[in-house]
Amino acid sequence: MAKLENPYSSLPAHSFWRSAVAEVGVYGLADLWRSRWQLPSDARFATFGSCFAQHISRALIGRNMGWVDAEPAPRRTPPEVAKAYNYSVFSARTGNIYTATQFLWQARMAAGRCDMAALEIWENGQGRFFDSVRPAIEPGGFASRDEVLLSRLSMVRAFQRSIREADVFIFTLGLTEGWENAKTGQPYPMCPGTAAGRFDATLHLFRNYGFAEVRAALDEAFALMREIHPGLRLLLTVSPVPLTATATGQHVLVATTYSKSVLRAVAGEIATADQTIDYFPSYEIITGAPTRSAFFEPNLRSVVQPGVDLVMKHFFAGLDMSGAAAHAAATPGAISADLDAQMAAEDLVCEEMTLDAYNAR
Repeated sequence: MAKLENPYSSLPAHSFWRSAVAEVGVYGLADLWRSRWQLPSDARFATFGSCFAQHISRALIGRNMGWVDAEPAPRRTPPEVAKAYNYSVFSARTGNIYTATQFLWQARMAAGRCDMAALEIWENGQGRFFDSVRPAIEPGGFASRDEVLLSRLSMVRAFQRSIREADVFIFTLGLTEGWENAKTGQPYPMCPGTAAGRFDATLHLFRNYGFAEVRAALDEAFALMREIHPGLRLLLTVSPVPLTATATGQHVLVATTYSKSVLRAVAGEIATADQTIDYFPSYEIITGAPTRSAFFEPNLRSVVQPGVDLVMKHFFAGLDMSGAAAHAAATPGAISADLDAQMAAEDLVCEEMTLDAYNAR
């Protein structure tokens, strides 16, 4: 009996679970992503977001590609000191940007739509000051409020340069849970009283942002960024790293699933609606059924290096950089074995992990 003709009759093999996933296994996956843009051969990339975003920046650096470092450490700074002070972790010294709302306020500062001097500065009672926008950026804090403001200004200018100089701006979405100032609406990367500051139950408001809120924050942020760089391309990813802790009252597994589901759905909808925005499936590669959680450390949270390597393999395989050179950038090359080993041994800068210190068990 002949098969009936229908829309599924002519679909490629990667459209079917059996042939695309079940039969090939995790290392046989193909065609997971193809960049929708033809980029210049010397394209420049800016990277920001949650902890997992650092893997992308390291991979770009390791391949001698055009990673934008708009706020490098002072000359002759030893690498271990530079990392401790959060230089060259992201394209500017922003620290981790976990939520879409936090990202929006960063874009507002860069576009001049937010009085950054009015944002909170925390004092620890011992003469040290902390930037509420980036509470873990300076080990031990700053010596004065003026130092906080100067450092914040440098960061905002660097973030603006990252937008202006990048061909592709990569942002890794991390969480839907966050904390805000109940009066001003200022979002915090960490709950006050954890990394720095003091918690005030009357002032500090917990938020678990829903789909509409995340979508609205990203839409506004991207519009502001295009005022700075109208031709900017945006590439969204979702971090596969689970929540360290949840303040929802739910089991952390349930809270993590909600958070990642919302972020993935928003990223997909935005990318579908706008051809200047793309989505790369790092989340699916690490957490999808074929991996059987094999790409997580025993803590079931940190991603092991083979998983990172597989994500980067799909990223560079799908990246189209066949366009004519547009910048005076270095020629991309293969990642060195020494640097690969170094990246595998390095811990990511991940402020959220400090929450586990408050686990009483």
